[in-house]
Amino acid sequence: MVDETALDIQNLTVCYGDFTALHKVSFGVSAGEVVGLIGPNGAGKTTLIKALSGILPVKAGSARIQGKDLFRLSTRERASRLAVVPQARSLPADFTVWQTVFMGRTPYLGWLGTPSPQDNERASWALARTSTLELADRVIGELSGGEQQGVLLARALAQDAPVLLLDEPTTYLDLKHQSVLLKLVYELAHEHGIAVLMVLHDLNLVSLHADRVALMVEGKLRALGTPREVITPESLAEAYGLPLKVIAHPEYGTPLILPERIASRK
Repeated sequence: MVDETALDIQNLTVCYGDFTALHKVSFGVSAGEVVGLIGPNGAGKTTLIKALSGILPVKAGSARIQGKDLFRLSTRERASRLAVVPQARSLPADFTVWQTVFMGRTPYLGWLGTPSPQDNERASWALARTSTLELADRVIGELSGGEQQGVLLARALAQDAPVLLLDEPTTYLDLKHQSVLLKLVYELAHEHGIAVLMVLHDLNLVSLHADRVALMVEGKLRALGTPREVITPESLAEAYGLPLKVIAHPEYGTPLILPERIASRK
């Protein structure tokens, strides 16, 4: 992992009227690192992703990508530095996979929107890397949920941005597609130096696929560290309000979370 902070968040505060959804959140994500963002519902995880994406206004604080003030960048500049895989799929049903993925090249197209050989090459690479190249001529509306999620990731990769945000990318995916997608994200981060901030509810998936974990509760950052440092019975009980057993994974040594078993009825 490269020791370089690609995304630097400082004292970020977001409000909905009088309600503070994010309160002075500060942490960084290095190039080549995957940070898993965890916490109970309403903790502010998606709010943070939306604020960084420019969807929600920020009341105070800053975010910098490779030293550049994220909130002062133009839409085109932001898209060339920050790629987002959103929680809800919003893909155009009548577009082909190729057309959809090529949208990721929009920040780099010339005034007339004419693609260069590099644009075509990058889009093809993104499709191949996400195993969606064979779907290139298919219409989005014909694809399964797992295939659409792969296309979303391919579109983000086509942007060739140094920072990648993912908001619950495994929602509605079966075990196979969850594993394939998260393994790919981890490999992309470490092989290409992409800084990844990823929201996940499944703590076991976070434990396996994140270099560090950021725990949020009630809009505040409560803990930041390796999975072993953050995913502990004490921190989880405080955050989620229920006792959880944490043991070492028998093969990988990462934290393995075991909810309490419900007592059987006699």
